[in-house]
Amino acid sequence: MRRRRAIIAGIAASVLVLGMLTRFAPSGYTRIDLTGDGKGRGIFTAVVPDGERVTLTWRNSQFGLRVTEGFFARSGVLVQDQVTFSDPDGSPPPRVSPRDVDDLYHTGGAFDARGLSRPYQRIVYRIGEIGDPKLQVRNETVSFKQAAGFGGRVVLTATRPALYEILWIALKPSDHFDNRARTWSAVSKRLICT
Repeated sequence: MRRRRAIIAGIAASVLVLGMLTRFAPSGYTRIDLTGDGKGRGIFTAVVPDGERVTLTWRNSQFGLRVTEGFFARSGVLVQDQVTFSDPDGSPPPRVSPRDVDDLYHTGGAFDARGLSRPYQRIVYRIGEIGDPKLQVRNETVSFKQAAGFGGRVVLTATRPALYEILWIALKPSDHFDNRARTWSAVSKRLICT
C-alpha cells in the first residue's frame, strides 16, 4: 500500500513539475518562430539568449539597393538597432539619424542608420520576385522565397519561451529547421510594431 502511494505521489509530483516548466518563462531568452501565413506551417524555430544578433538582408526592388536590417534579442522581443541601404557599386552609404529612417525607406537613396531602438514581436513579410529576403539567426540562413514561394507571406514572431522550450529547442536547433526553406524574397513587407 505504501509503495502504491509513493508511486502515485511520484507521478503527481512529476506532472506538477512538468506543468510548472510549461508556465515558467525566465527572462534572458527569445523564441523566434517563422511560419507560413495562412496555414501556420512551421518554417524555422530558434531560442536565443539576450543580445543574440539577427540579420535580415533583402533587395529593394524599387531602387535596386541592398538592404541589411540588424536586430538583437531582448527577453521575447527583437529590437531593430540598425538599417543600411547600400548601392550595389559598393560605395559606402552616408550615415543618417535614426529619426530619418521612416522617410528614407520610401524615398530611396543609400543610407546607414545606427542607434535605432524599434521593438517588434511580429513582422509579416510578403514575398515578391525581386527582394529575395534572407534571415540569419546564429549559423542558419533561411530564404523566405524558398519557404513560402512567390506571393506568399512569412510571419516572424518573437516571444518569451517557457523553460522547457529553452532546454529543448536551444539544445537541438537543427531538428526544428525545415531544410527545404533556406531562401526568402520580398518586394514589400508590413511591419507590425508592438
